[in-house]
Amino acid sequence: MSPSKRRVCYVTGTRADFGLMVSTLRLIAQHPALELSVLVTGMHLAEEFGLTVREVEAEGFSIAARVPCQLSQPTGAQMARNIGQMLIGFVDALESARPDLLLVLGDRGEMLAGALAAAHLGIPVAHIHGGERSGTVDEPVRHAISKLAHLHFVATEQARDRLIRMGEQGQHVHVTGAPGLDGLQSLVCADRSRLCAAEGLDAGRALALFVYHPVLQEAAEAGGQARASLQVLLEQGYQIVALQPNSDAGCEPVRQALLALQQPGQMVVKTHLPRAQFVSWMACADVFVGNSSSGIIEAATFDTPVINLGSRQNMRERNANVTDIPVSAMALRAALQGVASPRAAPGLGTAQPNRATNVYGDGASGPRIARLLAELALTPELMAKCNAY
Repeated sequence: MSPSKRRVCYVTGTRADFGLMVSTLRLIAQHPALELSVLVTGMHLAEEFGLTVREVEAEGFSIAARVPCQLSQPTGAQMARNIGQMLIGFVDALESARPDLLLVLGDRGEMLAGALAAAHLGIPVAHIHGGERSGTVDEPVRHAISKLAHLHFVATEQARDRLIRMGEQGQHVHVTGAPGLDGLQSLVCADRSRLCAAEGLDAGRALALFVYHPVLQEAAEAGGQARASLQVLLEQGYQIVALQPNSDAGCEPVRQALLALQQPGQMVVKTHLPRAQFVSWMACADVFVGNSSSGIIEAATFDTPVINLGSRQNMRERNANVTDIPVSAMALRAALQGVASPRAAPGLGTAQPNRATNVYGDGASGPRIARLLAELALTPELMAKCNAY
């Protein structure tokens, strides 16, 4: 690596975080004052989750290390063990690579392990999407990462205010917006007619995109919750494009529910969708049902109606396209009554992008983050952090 450039290392563990960050990572890699490497772990390295490390490789990013963990038979205990396993792997990788700064996003265990490793090695940590609320185990993990981090790139003013009230120094908390909004409209690669034709679906019928991840505290109910929701959508005449869940505790019953209900011409189940395809489905679907942060943050760009199920995204800031309901068949039936469908007639392409303001930013987060990474001072005082009060 060139000694004249600031070396930034990003931790990635899932298709989701990498998809959100890829445009920003490209800007970091292209920046004349920065050099990028990536620590790859988690679902990226598992065949059953699509072996999405291949997408990282395809970008040409330098991979500092691959750190595997155990994803079969996921439980809360195994998720905790994986944090320990990743922590050991990250310490070894970071000791070897010695980046100038570690970049992490969100609230997953791999990001917590990365922040712990870097903090103990004297490597500054920059955290994206800190200061947000969710109300499940994700929230304390997110805040734990923030307390380990030295620089904060937040999506909203509310998130900035919350971090400052948590004791973070205001001069280190920067509102950049959500990286997942960058270039979102230009990612749409196919219209509704083409997408549906490729999957044996009818573009003239109602279409739902379904993404449902288990919540750790509700892992035992996750499969039943997913099945009940899918059955309501089918009963109401919706065709469904469903994405497999992440690797958290409770994922296997959700996966089994998806596979049990898939049917040609009615419901398509995908292990993984490349970012451009996922965004294209989100842009043209009549409704996005589930509990993914994509519904909370990104779907508003296309004014796609979102029915957010259950507690996983509790208390996060909302755009006007989101309807929150408990996970119940009755509540979902009622919410679907407010969805006009089909949203786009065959051959007319995707819906027009939403012109309303998205509370999560203006789609220019990446340039801000790259500039801050290059210009912010990484001083000994930055590492000696303590609460502001």
